[in-house]
Amino acid sequence: MILQQSHKALYAAFDVYPSAKGAATHIYHNAQTLFDWKGGGWLSVVGNEKLGDYQLEGNIEITRFTEQIPNYLVRAQAYSQYIYDLLETQPDLEVCHFRDHWSGVPILTHRQKSGKKYKTIYEINGLPSIELPYRYPALSERTLAKMRSLEQLCYQQADYIITPSEVIKNNLVSLGLSPEKITVITNGADVPETFERPEEAPENGRYIIYFGALQSWQGFDTLLKAMGYLADYEELKLVVCASTKQKRTRFYHKAIEKMGLTDKVIWQYQLPKRALYSWVHFAEFSVAPLKECTRNLEQGCCPLKILESMAIGTPVVASDLPVVREIIQSENLGKLVRADRPAELARAMRILLDYPDLRQQIGEDGRHHIINHFTWQQKRQELKDFYETIMV
Repeated sequence: MILQQSHKALYAAFDVYPSAKGAATHIYHNAQTLFDWKGGGWLSVVGNEKLGDYQLEGNIEITRFTEQIPNYLVRAQAYSQYIYDLLETQPDLEVCHFRDHWSGVPILTHRQKSGKKYKTIYEINGLPSIELPYRYPALSERTLAKMRSLEQLCYQQADYIITPSEVIKNNLVSLGLSPEKITVITNGADVPETFERPEEAPENGRYIIYFGALQSWQGFDTLLKAMGYLADYEELKLVVCASTKQKRTRFYHKAIEKMGLTDKVIWQYQLPKRALYSWVHFAEFSVAPLKECTRNLEQGCCPLKILESMAIGTPVVASDLPVVREIIQSENLGKLVRADRPAELARAMRILLDYPDLRQQIGEDGRHHIINHFTWQQKRQELKDFYETIMV
């Protein structure tokens, strides 16, 4: 792989891009902001069997690491070497913005060895040492300790840190970082105006919606248990718009069958944004039942599904956690319940199902809140202002 141009800006992420995941939405807006500001750039991401390893879009070059290595850690290390080799071909870099330590280590190492003076920005949406054990429970403490040391190297040596949540910022401060080094720029949301009712939507029935990924910390199992308390709503359906492939949802299909909910659940997979927004718009409300766990409490996040639902005007029932209260700051903006309590979640859902005027008011207030504080246009301007400040 050889880049055809010499770039001033690099945005790097060990993530598949584009994809239906929320991470891809964040990558798009942040990378586009960087490239608009610098007049083009190099985007280094991960590909798959459907995405080519190279793409040229005007003055933006996209390189994708496409080696299909089954072992996650071996694949991540190979990606790091891949970036390092390409960095050797880029003598004019002025700013490198990276999303994870797999990208950060080669960028920081190259800067040190080459004597280059480019600025480095570590965008911390999460730390693999906290997140990966949920995906790979067999990871050893020795491996996690090595990972933490690489993360530490990156957040200590990077010139600047940006993060989408005050909870994440506080966690980083507890790890020894100066608050002055960290800038919080939350996630945003598009505010669509038109929608078409999906053909697959229940014609005569009502539905609630869950959308996004299905990792254990998302609390989808809590929602399924809550559905068991709503059996008296005979026509009520749960629509699940999963950002993953169908084969990765087999566990939940079996659980749903055991719970006798098969006829209650409608599945959709990896929908384009416009189609997803329409499903969300016509739902009674959406549910974000995040778990009360280390990933959500100590690390933190900025749940894109909550922002997007509010922007569409669909009310949200969510777990009452600090990361959620950063967005839903009062009871007129959404319905918050204690995490990991299916019966309490069901009661909150029942209230919204029974009081349509309340649903409508929460939906309208939430949409206005996003328009005033959380649009992608606003967040991109905040990021541009940040870039201009650090490059003085």
